[in-house]
Amino acid sequence: MSDDVEARIEEAIRNPQNLGEMENADAIGTVGSPDCGDMLRMWIKFKEEHGRKIIDRATFQSFGCQTAIAVASVATEMLKGKTAAEAQQMSGEELASPLGALPPVKIHCAQLVEGALRNALSGEAPQATTSSAPSLLSHMSEPQTGAKVKVVFDQK
Repeated sequence: MSDDVEARIEEAIRNPQNLGEMENADAIGTVGSPDCGDMLRMWIKFKEEHGRKIIDRATFQSFGCQTAIAVASVATEMLKGKTAAEAQQMSGEELASPLGALPPVKIHCAQLVEGALRNALSGEAPQATTSSAPSLLSHMSEPQTGAKVKVVFDQK
């Protein structure tokens, strides 16, 4: 990974934007698997502006590598002001573009963010608002048939 990309990822990790659950979200998308450890949930809130329904705010919660967190952070900023159709057209590469070109081994991080976004905007109503929806941590802590989950928090 280039030094420039590493520096941008580290900056996004030091100052993550839009991190955390969102109450009364209009759309919620979750992707990933506790089996592999990478999971990401995205919340989206819309508003009406000039007769168009646009994304007012997007937040995320992630259990994954630093690159996935950095991509989600910059992506949630990029989504503001976009319609659902415009956001659905964005690729993982485009969502990660403020960080620079990701190395091939980290492309899955951008695809994780793209998947959560597409899941949220799939046209289905959110399963529940945040107040009654399980958190990503509780989802990962649920017993999985035939799977073992270990959640380790970084103590930095």
